[in-house]
Amino acid sequence: MTELRQLLRDIEVFRGDLPLFDPRTVPDTPAELFTEWLLHALKAGVREPHAMTLSTAGADGNPTARTLILKNVSEQGWQFASDAGGVKGRDLTERPYAALTFYWSPLARQVRVRGPVVAESAGQSAADFLARGAGARAESLLGRQSSPLRDLAERDAAVRESLARLEREPDLVPPGWTLHTVRPQSVEFWQGDKQRRHTRLNYRAADDGWVRELLWP
Repeated sequence: MTELRQLLRDIEVFRGDLPLFDPRTVPDTPAELFTEWLLHALKAGVREPHAMTLSTAGADGNPTARTLILKNVSEQGWQFASDAGGVKGRDLTERPYAALTFYWSPLARQVRVRGPVVAESAGQSAADFLARGAGARAESLLGRQSSPLRDLAERDAAVRESLARLEREPDLVPPGWTLHTVRPQSVEFWQGDKQRRHTRLNYRAADDGWVRELLWP
């Protein structure tokens, strides 16, 4: 354990040239700045910059986190999708709030979004599902996420059957599939620094728009 502790301490962080971040020149809304940072990450070759950690909690307050893909971002909020019967769906039914975390390691940049979550219309949810790849739709149609699995052969057989069903019914959408929007109450942009003089800029929702404030590292 001592060796592992030292190994963790010795891992280099914030390698290479890091981007500059001047909080005095940012746009008025967090959605605009997020889009700028996302496009920068994409151009810089960051793999899967649309991957994010979604954190939720159920009625007991016990948090759960997992990584999934951002579907869209606009002035209304950040979107993701899930099945109502899964852990995410159950958590959001019991406690409709969530936090999102993006981390782009090569740039030492992090974005944190938190706020209430609203379910979008059945039509929007269906459109999101039908835009998924065949494999993703086949797996989601099983409706077994997070339930115990006897072995991988059972999984593969079930997915094959689901793919065959999709060939017969290409417009099939599971009734519980839901597109969610996190309506942000706060959005923090974090730029790492080799000397640990990190820059943190927080957008906080107010009645007349957004309040921008710097935070201590």
